Amino acid sequence: MTQAKVGDTVRVHYTGKLVDGTIFDSSSNRDPLEFAIGSGGIIPGFEQAVIGMNPGDSKTTHIPADQAYGPHRQEMVLVVEREQIPPDIDLQVGQQLQLRQENGYALPVIVTEVEEAQVTLDANHPLAGEDLIFDIQLVEIA
Repeated sequence: MTQAKVGDTVRVHYTGKLVDGTIFDSSSNRDPLEFAIGSGGIIPGFEQAVIGMNPGDSKTTHIPADQAYGPHRQEMVLVVEREQIPPDIDLQVGQQLQLRQENGYALPVIVTEVEEAQVTLDANHPLAGEDLIFDIQLVEIA
């Protein structure tokens, strides 16, 4: 049987969980995730877990934060004056916004604190700093 290797396009079903068991994503009610191993489109630990699997194989793998979305970086937490945010936006903790950078790109941020004069925004990936557990089933190698 052919094992998945770098360069292969694979289709997998997965369930992603935090260490406490909280499920943050799953492909169980949709089509399998398709990606090319080694293309960099998937977190490194997930790609590594799929390498060597055969179609039909299932496994559970623990992926440390440094092989997932990296550490939570304090320098990516911004405190801005409330007046810098359009007044028609009803700010709520957990809300996702986009900051327009000088180069024109949009930077997604999460509102983590709202005070009268200031708002704290976090530009880290929501799963940064988290070790992750994935249940993976290799559906096919294309």
